[in-house]
Amino acid sequence: MCSKVANGGVSMWCELSQANFFDEYQMEGVNPENNEICLEVTVENLARSLKTIQAAKSVKVKLTKKHCPCLTIAAELPTMSSSSRVVTHDVPVDVIPCRLWHEFKEPVMPDFDVSIYLPPLKTMKNIIDRMKNLSNFLVMEANQNGEMNLKIETDLVSVTTHFKELGNPPWGEGASQNTGPSQGGRDLEGMAQARVDIRKLQQFLIGQQVNPTKAMCNIVQDSVIHLILLDQDMSLQYFIPAVA
Repeated sequence: MCSKVANGGVSMWCELSQANFFDEYQMEGVNPENNEICLEVTVENLARSLKTIQAAKSVKVKLTKKHCPCLTIAAELPTMSSSSRVVTHDVPVDVIPCRLWHEFKEPVMPDFDVSIYLPPLKTMKNIIDRMKNLSNFLVMEANQNGEMNLKIETDLVSVTTHFKELGNPPWGEGASQNTGPSQGGRDLEGMAQARVDIRKLQQFLIGQQVNPTKAMCNIVQDSVIHLILLDQDMSLQYFIPAVA
């Protein structure tokens, strides 16, 4: 993740709770000490398969070996008769060798300058959808007093949207390196900011469809924006690098 963001790419990390999605679950990793399997899949192929089974009565997902390793998705679809209809999709995957697993670990929370709760994502999305018509870049700034600004600045126009009383996550209040980054000594009113590609921020805001219970933003001054969505079923982290 670190090298990807450092080179200007966007990184995302998502965790889903098995108990909230599967009634039955069986997993055998490569060995008892490493009871996991890392797979790489083309997102479009997986999304296309899942889209066709949205009305399914039940779904089974298995890792199978056919002409190549596949995620085999078998869905029982409702019919007008008493008989059932099963549709199967084989989605090709690449099995990641153990020596590369270190590249697929949960990213460490960055040593941020400011951490703040986000406003309603739908509101934020509507604002940014309008701003993108004015510029390709947006400045996001916030402080430890629950204030956040979204700014567009060009030679022709300057637009700023202000948010107040958003609140700040408790880990931003004097946390140590053992429990989270520290803003020790930072003025509560002092703003930390990062300028980002507005299209990459738009991609994250698609997550407003998830309707998270909490949405947070950590800002590393002129370096990266770390966005977090939390829900009872999942957690999603999104890293957007700053641009000059």
